[in-house]
Formats: sequence, structure tokens, C-alpha cells
Amino acid sequence: MNLKQFSRRRLLRNATVAAALGSLGGAAPATLRAAEGSTKSRATAGLNVRDFGAVGDGKADDTAAFTAAMKEASDAGGDLVFVPRGNYLLKGTLDVPENVTLEGVFRAPTARTQNHGSCLLAVAGAGSTEGTPFITLHQNSTLRGLTVFYPEQKPTNAPTPYPWTVRGIGDNCSLIDVLLVNPYQAVDFGTHPAGRHLIRGLYAQPLYRGVFIDQCFDVGRVEDVHLWPFWGGWDGDLGKFTREQGIAFIIGRTDWEYLFNCFCIGFNVGFQFIKTKAGMPNAVLTQCGSDIGPTAVRIENVQDHAGISFVNGQFMAGIEVKETNRGPVKFTACGFWGIPSTDSHAILEGRGHTTFNGCHFVSWAKKDANAPCIHAKRGGLTVTACDFAEHGKAQVTIEPDVEAAIVFGNRLRGKDRVANNAGEKAQVLLNVVSDQKR
Repeated sequence: MNLKQFSRRRLLRNATVAAALGSLGGAAPATLRAAEGSTKSRATAGLNVRDFGAVGDGKADDTAAFTAAMKEASDAGGDLVFVPRGNYLLKGTLDVPENVTLEGVFRAPTARTQNHGSCLLAVAGAGSTEGTPFITLHQNSTLRGLTVFYPEQKPTNAPTPYPWTVRGIGDNCSLIDVLLVNPYQAVDFGTHPAGRHLIRGLYAQPLYRGVFIDQCFDVGRVEDVHLWPFWGGWDGDLGKFTREQGIAFIIGRTDWEYLFNCFCIGFNVGFQFIKTKAGMPNAVLTQCGSDIGPTAVRIENVQDHAGISFVNGQFMAGIEVKETNRGPVKFTACGFWGIPSTDSHAILEGRGHTTFNGCHFVSWAKKDANAPCIHAKRGGLTVTACDFAEHGKAQVTIEPDVEAAIVFGNRLRGKDRVANNAGEKAQVLLNVVSDQKR
């Protein structure tokens, strides 16, 4: 099947919630065109890896040439290192020094550009997640306009482990307009402090882990990230592996994190918020979504005083607030719809307060006909101005251990099935029942 005809609807129809991609396009062609000869004219400024001996034919190891070019750029006090068109086999790893930009030809995120444009072929570290990342960024360094492809990766369950593709060490690391075709682990801006990071225009198909953020002690920004099957294999063993073990976004300690237009599809967990040795997150996520997976959002811990807020999000499916969480969680103007295994859209077990305002819900109680859309087991809950669009299905269940709940001014369909088991600790009023079916 042509990858260009990928359809999320077909993906959803499949019994395994994952059939849409056939061909695993991307193997290197039999004949590789070498990078263009002296290309100083292609770079508006800075250095060119071709002038340091890079071949770009997909066969010769170009690691030393890249390293030499970046060293000269660093020794000069910071510069741009340009990577012209070519397939650059790198048997080693790359360390981008402070104040250096490694830049290819692309000026926007791309799809299926393995073996096109400025393409780096990564082979180092196969067999372990713990080795040196393929590319390490340092303070004020940037990776831009490049494609990274692992030509020796296999579409199996499990695929071959590799270390992180990109790691940031130090403040103001930037990753802009980059395609990571088939990384086992994509971006690590958390193992080391990496504050004020900027990730913008990242497209990738992470097989196991997507974007990890931690130890961000000043505001980090993540924009226009699309984690999607750019390599393929989602109707086979590879897709099964990611659906069972993949996590798209993992957010640890960050003192403000702004995520905007971030999307993932086909992962076991879309957005996961965790406590690490460094602490817990607070984050604002605008126009972000997780599609076709059993858990769209898993909240283990957020900061007690700030928490997280999703605005204009879309989720398919499943919100889990774990019993370890004490901070506030907010969903505003968000949409929730289910997959074949969805019962409750939200299960709330933490001590913090969870708010749904102006949201709409469809397609729940798929296995258990009596499962409520929102199941509040502990903590606090506010549900206002929401539309529960399933006719006759249970909307909200408030259990006795809930400390405070307000369910007010919502539209219910077919029957009022808001169950208050918390007595006076909950207020349920001014909800309107409509007979209209969706």
C-alpha cells in the first residue's frame, strides 16, 4: 500500500486498532547519488561538510568530516555547518558544540525524505538504549533542516534498540524542521538539564519513546510536533510493539512548559506526566492531541501549585489521573471519543482537582454498557458546560471518597445518569436532558 494513502479511519477499523500502513518504504536505493560537489554557494554563511571530506554517497563513513567541520566552527566562536544534499553514512556519533548550528537543506518539516535532501544515516549503538546518543546538542547549539534515518532498523516486534537519537545538554538547545524517520528513542531533553529548549517542526515515528523532557528549570517550548507513521509497519509486528509499549511524550520536572500543536497516533500512552528525582511538571498544552491509543493522557504527578492545562485538545482515548497525583488538572474546550476498548473516558484516582469545561464526549461504554464517561474515585471534580453525546449512557459517577464535586450546566442525552455517591460533598444541578441522538 502506498504510504501516501495512509488513512487513520482504516487504522481505526482494524481489529487491532492499527491497520493502515503497508509498505515499509525507506530502504536505501541501489544507486545513491553523492552529495553535490563543492557547494559553498548553497550555504549562505558558515562552513560546509563537503569541504572537510564528507562524501555523502551512503557508503563512506562521514563521521570524521562532520566532526572536523563542527570543531572548526566551535574554534571560531560559533558558526553554521551546512550539510548539502546527500546520504551521509555516520558510523560514529555527532557532538554539536556550543554556539554551533548543524543545518541541512530543508526549511520545513518533511515526510518520507530518507535518502532525499540532507539525510544522515545512523548506525551506531545498535542493541542498547544506554549508549551515546546519535547527536548531542550543547548550550546554544541547533539541529535544523535534516533527516535522520536508521537503515539497519527492522520492522519487528521488538525492533532493534538504539540510544536516543538527539540529546540536549545545557540551556537553549534547539531542534527545528527535522524528520526522524524511525528512531527507537527520538529526543531526550531530560537526562541532563536543558532549559529554555526549543523544539519546533519535529516530525518522527518513534518506535519506543518519543520526546522526554525533564530538568527544565526555565520555560521550555515544544511546537508543531507530529509523531506519526512516517516509516510504516503499523499493520504488522512493529505497530503492535508501539501500541503495546510506546510512549509519545514524557514530561518530568519543568518549570513551565508550553506545548503547542503537538500530535501523536498509535502509542500505548500519548502524554505522560511523571515525578523524577528533579521534581514534577507544570505545563500548558494548546491544540495538542493523542489519537488511536488506549491511553491518551496519563497523569502520575504534576506540581501541586500549578499542575497542567489542556486547551482545545482532542483525545482518542482515555484519561488516567493516578492516585499519586495531588496537583490540578484542567481540560478546556476539548473533545473526547473512544476506540473499541474504551469504557470510561476519564478515571480519576488522585487527590488533586480535575476540571472539564466546555468539552464534548462521544463513544464510551464500548465493553461495559454501564461504564460512566467520567469516573471520579477520589479528589475533586468540576464538570461544566459539557456535552455528553451518547444517548442513555452513564455520564458521571462520583464515588464516596471524592472530596468535592460540582456537575453543573451540562447537556445530557436520553437520560440523566449522573450518579452521586458522595452525598453533600457533591453538587449536581441545572443539567439539561435532551432526547436528540447524535
